Amino acid sequence: MSHVGVPRGTVRKRRSLALLTAGVLTIPALAGCSSDSEETSRGVPQDIAPAARDRVADGSTVNWAVDAMPTTLNAFQADADSATTKITGALLPTLFPMDAAGQPKLNPDYLESAKIIEREPKQVVLYKLNQQAVWSDGREIGAPDFVAQWRALSGKDSAFWTARNAGYERIEKIERGADDLQVRVTFAKPYADWRSLFSPLYPKEITGSPDTFNDGARTALKNTAGPFQLKSVSKAKGTVTLVRSPRWWGEKAKLDSIVFRAVAPKDRTKALADGTVHITDVDATTADRIALALRDGSNGQPLTHGPGADLTPAAALRSWALAHGSDEEQAEIAQVAREKNRKAVVAYGAEQKALRGYAVRKSLEPAYTQLALNGESGPLADDRVRRAVARALDRQELAETVLKPLGLPAKPLGSHLALAGQPGYKDGSGALGDQNTKEAQALLADAGWTQGGAAEKPKDTKAGSEAEKKDAEDKKKDADKEGKEGTESTESTEKTEADEKKTDKDEEQGERKADKTDKDEEKADRAAVGADDSAASRAEGLYIVGQDNKPGAAPVQAPDTSTATHMLAPSRAAAAQSLALLRQASAVSEDSTTAEAASKATIQNKATAQDKQPGGAAGAYAPLGTAAPAPASVKGPLGKDGKTLTLRFVLPSGPGSQSLRGVGDRIAAMLEKIGIGTEITKVPDESYFKDHIASGDYDLALYSWPATAYPATDGRPIYAKPEPATDGSLLVEQNYTRVGTDHIDQLFDQAVAELDEKAARELMKQADARIWAAAGSIPLFQRPQLVAVDKKLANVGAFGFAAPRYQDIGFTDRQAAGSPADRKK
Repeated sequence: MSHVGVPRGTVRKRRSLALLTAGVLTIPALAGCSSDSEETSRGVPQDIAPAARDRVADGSTVNWAVDAMPTTLNAFQADADSATTKITGALLPTLFPMDAAGQPKLNPDYLESAKIIEREPKQVVLYKLNQQAVWSDGREIGAPDFVAQWRALSGKDSAFWTARNAGYERIEKIERGADDLQVRVTFAKPYADWRSLFSPLYPKEITGSPDTFNDGARTALKNTAGPFQLKSVSKAKGTVTLVRSPRWWGEKAKLDSIVFRAVAPKDRTKALADGTVHITDVDATTADRIALALRDGSNGQPLTHGPGADLTPAAALRSWALAHGSDEEQAEIAQVAREKNRKAVVAYGAEQKALRGYAVRKSLEPAYTQLALNGESGPLADDRVRRAVARALDRQELAETVLKPLGLPAKPLGSHLALAGQPGYKDGSGALGDQNTKEAQALLADAGWTQGGAAEKPKDTKAGSEAEKKDAEDKKKDADKEGKEGTESTESTEKTEADEKKTDKDEEQGERKADKTDKDEEKADRAAVGADDSAASRAEGLYIVGQDNKPGAAPVQAPDTSTATHMLAPSRAAAAQSLALLRQASAVSEDSTTAEAASKATIQNKATAQDKQPGGAAGAYAPLGTAAPAPASVKGPLGKDGKTLTLRFVLPSGPGSQSLRGVGDRIAAMLEKIGIGTEITKVPDESYFKDHIASGDYDLALYSWPATAYPATDGRPIYAKPEPATDGSLLVEQNYTRVGTDHIDQLFDQAVAELDEKAARELMKQADARIWAAAGSIPLFQRPQLVAVDKKLANVGAFGFAAPRYQDIGFTDRQAAGSPADRKK
């Protein structure tokens, strides 16, 4: 899996474009809205085989598969990944973990209380720590740990190699309260997302100096404060071993140990069958095999799948005849093939028998898959073309493609800043409009893309240039006709001057048209959001720290250094993004050809009904006075100025990305219907994100953002308007679509400083509507979460939004909780 590379140039302080937070998206309840604007949504519950602690046996070891060995155990470094998140979640304090509804919830294991005690003249938060909370060396958790982490992440000392500092730079001071168990944090500027800070909390021994922060926490954590503590890290074995902490003051961990084991996705079916892992994320193919194993085990019938299952009686008879025939050479070949098939059948059968011991836990992952439209250059720089692409998509069909085969609710996602199931989730896609083929075609026509446009000459070709070329040829043939040459030269000059005047006039008309487009967009924004454009001035932003030659982080390779893209490293939530990016929902079983054919058929059947759908506010999506819609059936790509309308669609090529390619094929078929051609380019998984998404080498792409409870902080760098740097490059932060507006930035800046939760949520709702209207990112569906788990394990599986409670995980079977030898019986 690819990781986001980060350029390690000179330290730069940037406004609040902080926190790559590979994952941004989720907001607490959108309160403060009128009841008719709220939309209640019911998310898919977590599936973890819940059991009361008294039903869970003490003891045993669980092997938990991760994609790769963690490159660092410091969650605030650029190369932190999903393994880092899983491991530190069991070892370190998280003050406000997300609950099952996707909201931050106070963790009583570490806090008695935490709240804002003063708002004027400055915001002050008082943390009251659990009196029993201590580090594994016996020292109590207190203000010195908070101070050390603040100084390391504040951005003021570039010696600390940190990937995020959102919120920490707003802190003015941290003091001891009435006693050692109280921590008083004063903010220089209001910060609504203060609950996001100090999670995970590291001991001062790690954050107190650059050396221990940068290098000391990469492979070891000598001081921890969780239900487990770190025992060993073995790169040779590919394992990280945690053992029950004797210093833990909370409910005792049921397991003796947890071993996080690096297992590549392609090897996980075998690892399950061999019993080397008990818990692992799986794709739809492995989930299907487990389902078949459970079915076959219950009916006792011979396997009707796997190697040789498609062998017909006639083929079997012919194979037997060849193996026992008089032709010795053919007989030997047939015998070898039969023996190979026999062994494959036996091995497959043994695997299926072993897989009966597992269950697939299903939920929706707290992340969504989007279609990204690169608006930096090319046809998609025109917002009308982006909106046409969005209006061509049948998002319901795409959601069904992925989620329906798994028995999960197949509803397209309606927000960039909240997921279904979170309080306050509201479908804001109306700011852009529903699928409508005719309106999509009208938008393209208004942008100048027509059926005959590919055959037209570019508008900047001057007629005089052809006349001058012909004059030169005439001079060679008729050197003695000097008078005529002079006349023709004069005519050519006059024609050139006339063309230049025509070009000036065209440019003037183009400027007026651009002004009209801007006004139309402004009008659309007002219609969609219902808010005046005179928002308060944007708050001064956050600062990011970067440093040269930091270990373990490869720089992003931009195709052209003159237009290099500067990006931030992953943050606390990037663990989920960097490795989960390519682990898209593996639920499309049909191949690309079948998927495309099915997509075309479905679109054709729905075309008439869809064309009758309302298109939203008049003039909001196709400016008033737009030319009549193009014909319902478009033959071939549209064109303009001699160029066809073809978009480069970049998709990963790896074996684990079949479903993503299936979704891509369906999207391509939908765009073909309105005259947009797609050139699908398949690239290696390991370079997909770093070399294409992050560097902007694409027109269309599919990738995901994980959820967060802090959209004002975490969403800001993903949707912020890119800005030019002093060296001519473009600062995009995590806005890989390169689409943004000043007003969206202002809404985020207002929300992050708004301590009234209702008002902050209203601002986020307005921001989401404007993000929809900009049409740079089109949410498609929330990703499925499939986790294969030993059937005897409880309180573990598809967690959904909620963070795992590691101390509650264990076996419900007393024998299963015994020795490994017992469990093999």
